[in-house]
Amino acid sequence: MDQFYAGKYHFSLGEKAYAIGILNITTDSGGRFLTPEKAAGRALEMQEQGADMIDVGVQSARAGSTPLSPGEELERLLPVLMQLHGRLAIPLSVDTFYPQVAAEALKYGVSVLNDLNGFESAEMVAAAARSDCGCIVMHHRETKNDIITDVNQYFIEKMDILKCAGIQKERICFDPGIGFCKTQEQDLRLLGNVGRLRVPGCALLVAASRKRVIGAECGNPPYEQRLAGTVAAHSIAVADGADMVRAHDIPEAVQAAKIAFAIRMARTEQGRETAF
Repeated sequence: MDQFYAGKYHFSLGEKAYAIGILNITTDSGGRFLTPEKAAGRALEMQEQGADMIDVGVQSARAGSTPLSPGEELERLLPVLMQLHGRLAIPLSVDTFYPQVAAEALKYGVSVLNDLNGFESAEMVAAAARSDCGCIVMHHRETKNDIITDVNQYFIEKMDILKCAGIQKERICFDPGIGFCKTQEQDLRLLGNVGRLRVPGCALLVAASRKRVIGAECGNPPYEQRLAGTVAAHSIAVADGADMVRAHDIPEAVQAAKIAFAIRMARTEQGRETAF
């Protein structure tokens, strides 16, 4: 059975579908988790709700937002990591594209680097290679070609680059980047063809929670009212082969992932019986 390794943690791929809890330390959440105490409390709450990993994000990914500097990211991030030290039984992931932030975060017990820029930076690759952390590599390029083929080729190219840097494929998790540099049609095609995106031996994450593709198909409700659409998208992705989903609403994400994975396994068994 393939594994995804992240520091001292490992995830058995094909055993279950895993839910990653989103912890946004940004004004996007109405500032609800901006203080270290509130952010840590939210992380512990998601752990209690069944999250398999917590992904902490300091930069807003929404269009028009003003980027934080590396120093500002660390100023907001490190107090939260210190609050959580020794209190979590699940891995912490940090969502950053700054190598210096990644390097500091790894010193504070972070087990996964989630780089929205897809480890384009040689410094980011080097920071990961110096550790035993897991690496979430997201596709973030515009393309006018077939989106499925483009994303799949990108993943294979990235795997080769990271392997050459000493990062084994068991430490790599690919993310097709729903909502990043893609049209609505491309997002829908990716969500409907997750199984075709798999790279053997690497984990596959789908992160569509509350995103534009969900809102656009549902009449653009407020972000907090996109739970049903998110569950639908993630369930289809898991049934088609996604190993992990990244979600804001953990109880619903965990329950949906269990059912979608069970259906996937039942379908696989049906195929085996038919083959014989």
